[in-house]
Amino acid sequence: MTRQSSRFDTLRAGELPVTTSVDRLVEQSSDIAIMVTHSGSVEGISVNPECAGLGCLDHWVGREFHDFLTIESREKYAERSKAVLNDPDMVPRSMQLNHVDNAVWEFPIRYTLHRVNGRDSLLLLGRDMQPIAEIQQRLVAEQTARERDLQKIRSSETFFRVTLEASETPLLLVEPESGRIRDLNSAAATLLGSKVDTLSGGSFAQAFEGRSKSDLMESLRAAASAEEMKVLELVARRSGRQLTAFAQYFRAAGELHLLCRLALVDETDPASPEVTQSLAALFAEASDAIVFVDSKGLIRDANEAFLILTDAAQIRDVKAKSIGEFLARGSVDLKLIVDTAMKKGRLRNYATQIQSAVGTRANVDVSAVRLRRRGGDLGFGLIIRDVTPREVVETEAASSVMSEEAMRNVMDLVGTASLKTLVSATSDVVEKMCIETAVKLTGNNRVAASEMLGLSRQSLYVKLRKHGLLSSEPEAD
Repeated sequence: MTRQSSRFDTLRAGELPVTTSVDRLVEQSSDIAIMVTHSGSVEGISVNPECAGLGCLDHWVGREFHDFLTIESREKYAERSKAVLNDPDMVPRSMQLNHVDNAVWEFPIRYTLHRVNGRDSLLLLGRDMQPIAEIQQRLVAEQTARERDLQKIRSSETFFRVTLEASETPLLLVEPESGRIRDLNSAAATLLGSKVDTLSGGSFAQAFEGRSKSDLMESLRAAASAEEMKVLELVARRSGRQLTAFAQYFRAAGELHLLCRLALVDETDPASPEVTQSLAALFAEASDAIVFVDSKGLIRDANEAFLILTDAAQIRDVKAKSIGEFLARGSVDLKLIVDTAMKKGRLRNYATQIQSAVGTRANVDVSAVRLRRRGGDLGFGLIIRDVTPREVVETEAASSVMSEEAMRNVMDLVGTASLKTLVSATSDVVEKMCIETAVKLTGNNRVAASEMLGLSRQSLYVKLRKHGLLSSEPEAD
């Protein structure tokens, strides 16, 4: 049987195509082709025009090929080129070399080395690996960024878990649609008479008695959506304890969740029926005016003594009005009382005047306290005491002393100064007394004192310095 020769055998036996066709074939079949002599110098180079990223490499011709390789690539090339030159029948295998050019530009090329027949030269046919290298770098960068994000998520989750568990307030995170407990802390689990693992993922309504799931979740959502904080009264199923629940919405990752805070209703709580009745009687029968206002100073409730003090006929005449309307200095007094009680929790014996509905005034001392409970503020409670008789005696005594001192000072100046000077000195005495009174009434709050006197803050400081009234004590807010 005669062996049929393949077309490769015919190609080996026949003649190669013309040189121009070979050059074109080499250019089109590879991104870069380099002819390297036996000594290692670049004899010729061809770059595919479609590989613009490689640029022009004509300056390689006549120079040593290994000069354009990284250190690790030089050893790989020296070993492979020696093997190809010593074994003409060696099957070409690809190898990746990293090139450097101009000391800063580095790019990878995957080559196959071919020995040229009749010559001790090597033809290197290469494929540009820069696009693949860029993709690999992006993948590495994405992986690094993802690991960094995962680390941040783990850190945030650990911080959340530690904070939730360390909180003494019983807290539960509830899904508003499904009504399931997403998370809770040990304080809440103990209050409900169970464990965190048992309650987590379970129904919120199942932890309480006497309420259906739909009814309880509807009440919980309504309480969270209300403008004013509402309290839900619940009974724990496992522990039998009477609890109050406060709910509020928050959004995380675009989804709404409910934060539910629980509080235990103690049987010995001060708000028991007997105590409540006693407080109501004290409020109604107290000789001093008692007023409850919100954070803006609007009257919510007042007792009979306040109605007498303001000459109001009934509670609806003063309810929902600002307490500042009944204070002699209006918004100045109101701002000072509210700000002080808000920052310090209470204010004692603030001297001012109450103006009644018919225009009469009475000297009063105002004490205020900030009312707070678990879950929010209730506003402020004011006790207003009429001190008119005491003020009259003190004012008369002070006026007498002032008159004697002023008269003595004026008499000392008679004969030594003109009438204009005497009048100026007297006005300075009165100005000093007015400033001292304003600073005393406002508790050394110079902003409120300047508003009370109708002066700018800078003008007040000038007059304080003029009369030697600048104290070393820090200024009240």
